[in-house]
Amino acid sequence: MKRILTLCLTALLMLALVTGCSSTPSETAETASPEQSADAAAAETAAASEEASTEPAQEAETSAEAASESADTTDFTTMAEEAAASGDSSLSDVLEKGYFIMGLDDSFPPMGFRDENGELAGFDVELAQALAAEMGIEVQLQPIDWKAKELELDGGNIDVIWNGYTITPERLEAVLMSDPYMKNEQVVVVPADSDIKTLADLAGKKVAVQDGSSAQDAIAADEELAASLGEQVDFRDNVTALMDVSSGQTDALAVDSVVANYYLAQRPGEFVVLEETLAPEEYGIGFRKADQALHDAFAAALKQMRDDGTAAELSTKWFGQDVTTF
Repeated sequence: MKRILTLCLTALLMLALVTGCSSTPSETAETASPEQSADAAAAETAAASEEASTEPAQEAETSAEAASESADTTDFTTMAEEAAASGDSSLSDVLEKGYFIMGLDDSFPPMGFRDENGELAGFDVELAQALAAEMGIEVQLQPIDWKAKELELDGGNIDVIWNGYTITPERLEAVLMSDPYMKNEQVVVVPADSDIKTLADLAGKKVAVQDGSSAQDAIAADEELAASLGEQVDFRDNVTALMDVSSGQTDALAVDSVVANYYLAQRPGEFVVLEETLAPEEYGIGFRKADQALHDAFAAALKQMRDDGTAAELSTKWFGQDVTTF
């Protein structure tokens, strides 16, 4: 009897073991219901669809930005090739050598002058350097005798005249001029203790002026004023002319207002500027008459510098505000 009971117990144990081993995963672990599985699949499909639809949109946005940037950037190489095909190699010559030569007066602050280290500095200098970078080239700064500036240009010693170069009818006949980029006016500077208060007070006085400057032209254009002067004394540069006024050798200096204001700031209380002005004027960049392609490339580069804020930034650095007009 005991044998029979033992056999029965053994059989029951074996049956239990077999049943446990054959249990399915659904019976031993928690599984998702059919509804949950469907929801998960739908979510995964939606995510994949959203990712697929987002990628083309991002690619299109990137392409649009690249196209806009490309449209705003002048292709100077293509411009040069097209001009050269028409017989104007002025731009291609500059691009090929990798720089343009800028003729300037190195004693004309704050447009172009020597700083305390003897280095060329100034608004026009930095504007030209920024323009060269815009075109992917460099600028070589070449100080010249301002009286001979047009001769230097026509002789090929420089590529442009750029340094407070006033636009006048006479110069328009001699060079190809850019659009104006800055306003200016001719003024008269006298010692602070001078008895000269008006232009009429210049009668019989010795007036200093830079040779070859638009100040000379402004005085000549006012025949009554020119005839009233005791003497007009021409100097090679404004620095020397102002020193002459300071020493009392001459009574007044006719000069650009930007230069006058610079000197007054550097030497406060020593000089004053008469309220009456000689003539309003504008600055431009001078090119050889045949160099239309180079002229047009500069115009395009200046426009880009205006649009991206470079010109305004440089102007604010030198004048405290944006005084550019292009």
